[in-house]
Amino acid sequence: MLALRMRQKEAEFYFVSYPAEDLLRKVRFVTRFYGDKKDEVVGGKVKKQPDEIEQFVRAIEGHSKAFQRTVNRRKVHQIRDFYRNENQQPVIPGAVLLFTQEELEFNPLGKYERVGDLIEPRGQFLIIDGQHRLAGLHFYLQEADADRRIEVPCVIFDGKTADFATEMFVVINSTHTRINKSHLIDLYERIEWGTDPEKKFAASLVRQLYENDDSPLQYHINMLGGRSQQEMWINQAQLYSEVFRVTKKHQKPPFKDGRGWNRDTGFAYLRDVFKAARDAFGETWGDNKRFMITRDVTIKALVRVAADAAKSLDELDYETLRLRFARWRAITRDFRRDGFYERFAAKGQVERVDKIRKRLSREAGLKVD
Repeated sequence: MLALRMRQKEAEFYFVSYPAEDLLRKVRFVTRFYGDKKDEVVGGKVKKQPDEIEQFVRAIEGHSKAFQRTVNRRKVHQIRDFYRNENQQPVIPGAVLLFTQEELEFNPLGKYERVGDLIEPRGQFLIIDGQHRLAGLHFYLQEADADRRIEVPCVIFDGKTADFATEMFVVINSTHTRINKSHLIDLYERIEWGTDPEKKFAASLVRQLYENDDSPLQYHINMLGGRSQQEMWINQAQLYSEVFRVTKKHQKPPFKDGRGWNRDTGFAYLRDVFKAARDAFGETWGDNKRFMITRDVTIKALVRVAADAAKSLDELDYETLRLRFARWRAITRDFRRDGFYERFAAKGQVERVDKIRKRLSREAGLKVD
């Protein structure tokens, strides 16, 4: 297919005019899987008799490594109706952004280095931006009187520009479009620019707390694309906010050293804090529903305790933390679910988290601001 090869900085990509029906056969509609309800349907209540668009949305593949947010069926309806309007304006005036992991072959035409024949990928394109537009176009072209001469302007990124494609998605969707916060956090680790180093560092620590075998929180964080069958203790975005707050405020060991942010020592320290807490609370740690130990308010408080310990202690090894936190055994009963919110009375969760943090830090003999 005829294409214009373009270069910006170190990234090279292609601009093509794709016949709509050909393009729709080459794209794969896919959304990020949020690890919530397996059969969850987006966009509100489910109709008793789902229409064709509802069926389409339900059938879209969910994948933890995809770019796109969840498809909104109402938006697809609106775009299809827009395509039906009789006017002289373009149906799709803006370019759709596509990505393929394959490295595409480009053959220049004669003396034109930038114009040439672009060989289509063997597989399908993922859609960086324009999934709703293409879904609406799909349903418009099902109609008998649809204009099948439509061509779609497309910008194509291939395997040589995978990081650039991810960055482009984040820039597009973190401004005017609201996306799930966990979705954006999940992409912080994959982009090379446009994100504060502190955000990437905090996101990586949360990822390790979720994935690593030696983490007491393994698979218990409600992560984007995570294991929904596990008992979830805290949401990814909530935990990220606390870790980001602590690491940004405490920019020294174990989180930062002379070479910058240190993921290994940063994770090891948070892991040891949670391991020492697990040892102190014993059988009340885990999926013990009679206690509030592994509930979001206490886990967030423990992250703040980690900051207090980093400021108070000369040694931050596991054994030192274990001995300090062992004093919590005497107050375990205060974390019973029955009467918990009265014992830690507060106007809201922010105040309650700080009350729990101060109680735990004082019991452990740590300095409290």
